[in-house]
Amino acid sequence: MKFIIVDNRSGKSRSFAASGWILGLAIAGLVGIPVAAAWLSYRTGMGDAAMVTDMVGKWRHVLKDQGREVADAQRDAEANLEASALKLAQLQARITRLDALGARLTNMANLDQGEFDFSQPPGLGGPESATEGAPYSPPDYMQQLSKLSKDIESREQQLSVLETLLVNRKIKDDRFVAGRPVEKGWISSRFGMRIDPFNGRREFHPGIDFAGKLGTKVYAVAAGVVVFAGKYAGYGKMVEINHGGGFVTRYGHHEKLLVKAGDIVKKGQVIGLMGSTGRSTGPHVHFEVYKNGRVVDPSAYIHRASR
Repeated sequence: MKFIIVDNRSGKSRSFAASGWILGLAIAGLVGIPVAAAWLSYRTGMGDAAMVTDMVGKWRHVLKDQGREVADAQRDAEANLEASALKLAQLQARITRLDALGARLTNMANLDQGEFDFSQPPGLGGPESATEGAPYSPPDYMQQLSKLSKDIESREQQLSVLETLLVNRKIKDDRFVAGRPVEKGWISSRFGMRIDPFNGRREFHPGIDFAGKLGTKVYAVAAGVVVFAGKYAGYGKMVEINHGGGFVTRYGHHEKLLVKAGDIVKKGQVIGLMGSTGRSTGPHVHFEVYKNGRVVDPSAYIHRASR
């Protein structure tokens, strides 16, 4: 087969002849190139799709794991918030109770309410430290918990001081000799010179006698330690109590003793029952007060107001 090629610019023509098998190869090449390109494109596309599918699958697993972690973190956060809210409420309740207790104790003790103002924190201070740590900003709820904890600590400090004052005052009050050794009864003989009921002579009476019914309760007029409890010449069954500070009291003529030597007694504690043992004409309590080893008139202490 003969082919003629014409040049458009020069108008010249050229011709050549081609055999049948060359022409077949040319046609096969023209048809095969697009087919090969299409096949390569298809194969490449199939590879990318498989790779993308594999990557998507892996990411889905990662996302699921992260989703579970986020859900767990959210549940933990909610639980922590609930716990923090509960702790906050408990601390607030503690402060309310402490304030009420402090105010009540202040009123009971007749203390200066300005000095023990439980609505204000106590004054604190001191020199600034030379070394400073890095600043830290906790979350809001943590700041509230920290503030409440400090408020509770300050109130507990105030109550501790107040309690110490009250205890010390109570100890002093209990040791304060004052009052009558009997709740009911009348004074049958006073302190000082008198006519002795047994011999009729004028003699010194070192105490005050309280007459009453047999078995009437006899009370300690102050706290102290029992240094003697038993029969004593002239006193019958007697109790002697050392109150400290140089004060000693005696209670004579009991029918029955309810304490023994070495016992620690409180103010107002029953120490015996009124009787007529020893040198006595009838049921009564012979009451004596000693100050620094010397007997004194009990009248000053009987009519003495308790602190």
